[in-house]
Amino acid sequence: MTTVLPERTADLLVPPHTAGADDGTRTAPAGHPGTCSCGDCTTGTGPADLMARLATVPGGRTAVVGGDRELTFAELRAEAAAFAAGLAARGLGRESLVALCLPRGAELAVAIIGALTAGAAYLPVDPALPEERRRYLLEDSGADLVVVPDGASPSRVSAAVPAIGPAGLAAQQDGSREEFAPEPVSAQTLAYVIYTSGSTGRPKGVEIGRGAASLLLRELEGVGAATGEGRRVGWNASPSFDASVQQWIRLSRGDTLVMIDEETRRDPSLLAAFVDAQALTDLDITPSHADPLLDLLSADGGPRPLTLLVGGEPIGPALWDRLAAAHGSGLLRALNVYGPTECTVDATAGWIEGPGPAHIGTVLPGLRALLLDERLVPVAPGEAGELYLAGPRVGRGYRGRPGLTAERFVADPAGGPGERMYRTGDRCRLLPDGRFGYLGRADGQVKLRGHRIELAEIEAALTRVDGVAEAAVILGADAGGTASLIAYHRGGDAGGLRAALGATLPSYMVPSAFVAVDRFATTPSGKLDRSALSTELPAAPAETGADAGQEAGAALEGRAEELIARVWAQVLGRPSIGPDDNFFKLGGHSLLAIKLVSRVRAELALSLPVKAVYAHPRLRDLAAHIGELMAARDA
Repeated sequence: MTTVLPERTADLLVPPHTAGADDGTRTAPAGHPGTCSCGDCTTGTGPADLMARLATVPGGRTAVVGGDRELTFAELRAEAAAFAAGLAARGLGRESLVALCLPRGAELAVAIIGALTAGAAYLPVDPALPEERRRYLLEDSGADLVVVPDGASPSRVSAAVPAIGPAGLAAQQDGSREEFAPEPVSAQTLAYVIYTSGSTGRPKGVEIGRGAASLLLRELEGVGAATGEGRRVGWNASPSFDASVQQWIRLSRGDTLVMIDEETRRDPSLLAAFVDAQALTDLDITPSHADPLLDLLSADGGPRPLTLLVGGEPIGPALWDRLAAAHGSGLLRALNVYGPTECTVDATAGWIEGPGPAHIGTVLPGLRALLLDERLVPVAPGEAGELYLAGPRVGRGYRGRPGLTAERFVADPAGGPGERMYRTGDRCRLLPDGRFGYLGRADGQVKLRGHRIELAEIEAALTRVDGVAEAAVILGADAGGTASLIAYHRGGDAGGLRAALGATLPSYMVPSAFVAVDRFATTPSGKLDRSALSTELPAAPAETGADAGQEAGAALEGRAEELIARVWAQVLGRPSIGPDDNFFKLGGHSLLAIKLVSRVRAELALSLPVKAVYAHPRLRDLAAHIGELMAARDA
């Protein structure tokens, strides 16, 4: 049931081409096939480093489109070289860690390429994260430097880590232009560190080497997910989410990277229009966001078929069938990708070409897959087992966490001395056609809207709040079936807990509902009985009334308020809604906001942007805003 481990990656990566990067020619070093027209650029001992491949792309092609900036590959290489020179001048190179607290834009792409050109690794720190979370990532990782937007206050990041803007880092005293000359690296040289949720209550940093990242690109090309020339790839993921790696590495094969701003990526109607306006050919997306987008893509839009790389969480049967139908019609090509951050983004891939059952495809060549029981014995074909992954794309381990690394990265019985396999915690079974069926988690980890979450981390954050004696968090569902986090707590009030978690955790980790309990049920052994906790979002969480901002006795006024209240009640699963209720304090989140604007569009034939819900979270304010939009439309 296992696949054959590919030939081991050589320690040293293939050196860069020697000439022709900016005039369209490709003169290969000894041992390379011809002029490397295939773009694979391998010697038979391992893949070319990403920066070596980037050096060969014709300079006149468009590399990055971000906001009001557009860079050619020649310009990208020049800016990255200056960035790298600034790092080198500060003594930063191989095994140095450069934190990038930059928004998704051209500067972020330059910074990533610049850090890798210097031989250093990068740590993405999404500026949208709470300040306390950003500070923790910087200090826990031991970052050597943090790059912040030009003009930003360094003191707001971390007093322990020196900060500088891109312009200051890239400035050259003599005004000379640096040559794009990537620092030689090995396959094991650190490429990046990305933090994931931690079962101990603190997030942990995953270390990935340069060889693993290079293999990922080659394998995506091998399965047809990255193929042909002139591709335009949308950068849709948060920089702190490992799917972003899958997007920026496409630069190394000469594809154009198109940055998607936050407002656009969270609004399906804006995203669909953006896909067509920017002529995107490839888009990475979670199932939760693919579902509403499908309704808005048309056959006569941008380049078709659009390649969708769908991952981050399981695909439900209904969405699977919709994607298969869209695949069959030529609207798109949908590839289901699965993989833990610890194994370099994608571990398996499978095209969604026909109706279910859903599957996660077959293992990619840079890894071996094993399904093992509790005794680490292979299970029989068709039986359920825990998925273990081995091979050259398994990460180096958790940064500064040797004990946790030893627990999750265990000895590979089929590997050489010191080689390890990663215990994913995911349960799967081998289907008759050789593909893997995903059965869920074997521990307390969940996937929500594309993010991997350790429930224990949220519980730890809750119990750190004054007055909270005990807490438990589960993955449940709202009235519409949308997956949501529900926090049960003994002590504390819902409004205070929501505010406290919002200041320390990413927004996707803040529960949609808080339920106060007098005591928790326990098992005969005295442990918390999670099965006794309801997985249905309560109809009236403890944060209603004063916590929700509702005034006693307030009545709905006018058709707009009554209509919006009815839509809110449907979306949030509430029996009644008041004019001063706050959408997000009642458990609303990004996906429910998308559902809300879809209902408004259907009810009123009015295109309401998702940002309007964030700008007007109180029902009365949103109704007034909708009334203004309708009046302007009908004038």
